[in-house]
Amino acid sequence: MDPGEGGMFPLTRERIAAGWIREIAQRAGLPVRILSDEEIDASLRATLEARPEEGPVRVFAYGSLIWNPTVRYRDRQIACISGYRRRFCLRTILGRGSPERPGLMLGLDHGGSCRGVVYTLAEEDCEEELRLLWRREMVTGAYRPRWLRARVPNGMVSAIAFTIERRHERYCRELSDSEMLDMLATGEGPLGRACDYLYDTARHLRTLGIPDRQLEELAERVRRRRAELAAAGVLAD
Repeated sequence: MDPGEGGMFPLTRERIAAGWIREIAQRAGLPVRILSDEEIDASLRATLEARPEEGPVRVFAYGSLIWNPTVRYRDRQIACISGYRRRFCLRTILGRGSPERPGLMLGLDHGGSCRGVVYTLAEEDCEEELRLLWRREMVTGAYRPRWLRARVPNGMVSAIAFTIERRHERYCRELSDSEMLDMLATGEGPLGRACDYLYDTARHLRTLGIPDRQLEELAERVRRRRAELAAAGVLAD
């Protein structure tokens, strides 16, 4: 599997299906627990068995699934969930980070609310798309898939959401302001820079008409931090 420009691996359906995370972790000898196919399939089965109602399967997206879903879907709607908020709370040394330059990823953590999008999967594609989605989101067990109620323009629907697994070793319950800024400013791995993950998410939420004010402010602070580090010769920007 060859990297793209700059040694980065663009996240595609083909690479997910081919087990790119396992390959990268094994090649680099990273101390990351990777779930087996059997464990991932068991998680998917358990989630579907807990399906609260009949009808199409929906997935709530709040981060990179918004701007790079990699799954086929029938339609997409703006949605809002309550009881969880979008938060940079997952330390990564694999996708947007490395052992030398760890990054941060988003998770749905307890409290507040979150606006994003809901994808409705076509029945004929549902099994294949969910299997692909699980091999993207659940490969390290850092998330806990839950059925949450989401408000869409025409009412309420149930959707699968990947909430953070608070018992996971890389879950960041508390981060100082400087720690968060530094990890987002300097984190970089096979999938690219942590700051670009932040910028892309903020930009696409804004484009959808559901800007996240806190994310926008964080993006500006990370840009300033990167400029400071570049001026000090610590970071090549």
